[in-house]
Amino acid sequence: MPKRIAVIDIGSNSARLVIYQRTSRYGFHLIVQQKSRVRIGEGAYERGGHLQPVGLRRAYGALQSFAHTLREYKVHKTHCVATSALRDAPNRSEFIAKVRRELGINIRVIDGTEEAFYGAVAAVNLLPTEEGITVDIGGGSADLARIRNGRIEETFSLKLGTVRIKELFTDRGRSVEEAQRYIREILATLPESFRDTRAIGIGGTARALSRGIILRRRYPFEKIHAFEYAVKKERGYLEELAHAPLKRLSELFIKRNRHDTIREGALIFLEILRKLGSETVLSSGVGVREGVFLSDLLRNDRLHFPPGVNPSLRSIKDRFDLLGLPEGNKQRIGRRLFETLAAEFGGAEKHRKLLKYALSLSNIGKMLTIYKEHQHAFYIASQELNYGFTHRQMLTIALLLRSKGDTLYYRPLYRRYRKLLPSKKKIKWLSFIYTLTLILHENSSEASIAFDWDGDKLRIDSDRPLYLAHEEIDALEKPAGFSIELDDHCQSIYGSD
Repeated sequence: MPKRIAVIDIGSNSARLVIYQRTSRYGFHLIVQQKSRVRIGEGAYERGGHLQPVGLRRAYGALQSFAHTLREYKVHKTHCVATSALRDAPNRSEFIAKVRRELGINIRVIDGTEEAFYGAVAAVNLLPTEEGITVDIGGGSADLARIRNGRIEETFSLKLGTVRIKELFTDRGRSVEEAQRYIREILATLPESFRDTRAIGIGGTARALSRGIILRRRYPFEKIHAFEYAVKKERGYLEELAHAPLKRLSELFIKRNRHDTIREGALIFLEILRKLGSETVLSSGVGVREGVFLSDLLRNDRLHFPPGVNPSLRSIKDRFDLLGLPEGNKQRIGRRLFETLAAEFGGAEKHRKLLKYALSLSNIGKMLTIYKEHQHAFYIASQELNYGFTHRQMLTIALLLRSKGDTLYYRPLYRRYRKLLPSKKKIKWLSFIYTLTLILHENSSEASIAFDWDGDKLRIDSDRPLYLAHEEIDALEKPAGFSIELDDHCQSIYGSD
């Protein structure tokens, strides 16, 4: 597969370009993201779906700019998909031919079930869930996919979009109640199998609503991807948005570029959640574009990453762990130490896995500069550790990376994120295990090390000398009042004082 791949997504409301840089077989990261509010569907829904000149001009201008970007970045492969507005347009052929002829971009019009499928491919591979119903509300349609046990079982497309509802109701001065009745009539066609307590919000409307909730609640971690909220708790806010006058939307934490269609989006989303019986919403920062990309990347893997492969971990290590040092023994030491001490703080398998991921990423901060490497590592992990992890998992791994010998965990960060982190006791013990593992491994990457714990003393036995480790262990902050005894046979090699 080429190393630089682009995806263009032409929706009713926006056209977007993303370019991914592959770093290895399963590693990739986003290097370009461009967006234009082309509103290609403007005026179409009240004219039988016919695309109007004003929308076509904007869309062509955006694609012209995208074509320039593709050349500048020397993109090797481009996928271009178009959704509801072009799908519903009787006059789409002329526009598609013009873009192909003049810009060299081949537009593939996908139907609503394909659109739902691509969103679900992204959700299954890049979100920490194997169950739920994806809901992608665009300008012209709402596309849903039912996921069970990590498999996409069913897709469905509804002619319910924000621009469609705006033009048919809001712009004509018709009431919210009329729009609501219309939405419910359309939703009556949704199969009964589309019921789940978890909805997965995909697309710009769902992201804008999640962003508003994050800001309104003063949620400490400003990352939309994998943010989850209870429908019951936020229903009042969503209803307020659906009925709010335009001038109040900024007060309700909605960006200005979303003002024109967010009320319609909130109304559609509320009605879909009611129909699905959803109690929680898991927010997705990925959708159709990522699904198109992954359908290419994983075409020989049944559209799933192989077991044990996490694309975020892979990409971070590809880009920031250029030392490429063997880590097998580091992981063995960490596992033995965790198993020795786990009962002391209620450590479970989920905590051991987080420790494992942190140890795997322990060198990433050094590639910026060895000075303040712990700070660099925290920032890289908190920003880049996106796919397949909950917010709690992302922040726990990042906070472990911030640990250093004389300070088990960075207290200001713990205070900031404490609602999303394990208890202070667990963080202290995990940070201790992480830091002590690195001390032992860095002093001898080949040492065979065993541990013994009696509640008052941690005994460490090494078959290799760990001379420098003695000083570092003496300076190491401990999570409780116990002693550490290191037997590394140094005296038998050098003699006693």
